[in-house]
Amino acid sequence: MKHFVFIAVVVTATVTAAIAGDEVAQHAVALRLPSTPSNPRNSEGDFIRLNDGRILFVYTHFTGGGGDHSSAHLAGRYSFDGGKSWDDIDTPVLESDANLNIMSVSLLRLADGRIALFYLRKDSLQDCRPVVRFSDDEAATWSQPREIVPDSQIGYYVLNNDRVIQLRDGRLVVPLALHHTPDQKKPDWTGRVLCCLSDDAGKSWRRSKSILQAHDQRSGKRLIAQEPGVVELRDGRVMMFVRSNAGSQLLSHSRDGGATWTPLVPSTLHSPTSPATIERIPQSDTLVCVWNDHAKISPELRGKRTPLSLATSDDEGMTWRPSITLFDSPDGWYCYTAIEFTEDAILLGHCGGDRTKNNGLAESQITRVRWSDLGDVRP
Repeated sequence: MKHFVFIAVVVTATVTAAIAGDEVAQHAVALRLPSTPSNPRNSEGDFIRLNDGRILFVYTHFTGGGGDHSSAHLAGRYSFDGGKSWDDIDTPVLESDANLNIMSVSLLRLADGRIALFYLRKDSLQDCRPVVRFSDDEAATWSQPREIVPDSQIGYYVLNNDRVIQLRDGRLVVPLALHHTPDQKKPDWTGRVLCCLSDDAGKSWRRSKSILQAHDQRSGKRLIAQEPGVVELRDGRVMMFVRSNAGSQLLSHSRDGGATWTPLVPSTLHSPTSPATIERIPQSDTLVCVWNDHAKISPELRGKRTPLSLATSDDEGMTWRPSITLFDSPDGWYCYTAIEFTEDAILLGHCGGDRTKNNGLAESQITRVRWSDLGDVRP
């Protein structure tokens, strides 16, 4: 496999951000993945902690342009110190085996000890489906891809990065948005959301019974429902959060492990049409959400993917503490965040481009937020 060399910028300066009044949080940009003419975009990655203590970040390395359908492969960077610093040269992970590209990574340590690598294999605007590979040697090699969506259900599906979860009972849940099927004359970018489920560690898959659309509760007008994510709650329910143009993230809940879902309803997570990421701090009752908090956004920034915000909840997402602003450049484009928890920090892998210089998705970074700067919220 060709070794792709990429120059990274490691930022050691500490950045400060205001938290709810006079409190101040500090966070460091541990790695920048800037774009170049031959590598016009780096985006949509995820973390995995390896058994030897290293952390691997796998992301989508574009080579044929900065658009979603441009050619791309998967590349990785390693950290040997808990995410404080990172390799400055890519490690090849997967070459593309698709007509257009492969992109949008979810990495998951399975209950059986293997690592699962989920990503989108995009052959056309009529055929974009998630696949999964497995590694039993700590991400050194990968199995052949296994299809999650069969040919009989071909379509244009979207699986965001850092989205796949394994429930306490072992079930794998893959949240998807569906935008095109063979019976449609043109793509439906408004979107429907569903899940694919596996009860045998990814050997076989089935679709959820529920396929959801979103509608305005007053007018009945259809709303955007895209890029869903899921998190398991303490009582065994699964909560789905969905990007929308409703002015907030939409929520749905499942009591049967993702097979059926309640109707999508607005949440208190005010946002533009931009995805959120919600994960539980391991072995805790606390959820962490990273998103673009628009609860008090100024008129000139409405609809933009800024600021990048972090908030926590101790009641399973019913309410959220006041958010922390991590980055707030008016030209920043902060989205597609992966979360990894370490002993002393939260690692965030996210897009952070400048809309005055590129499409905003061109550049990604790893941001390190120390637990000591988050008050009582500790792992």
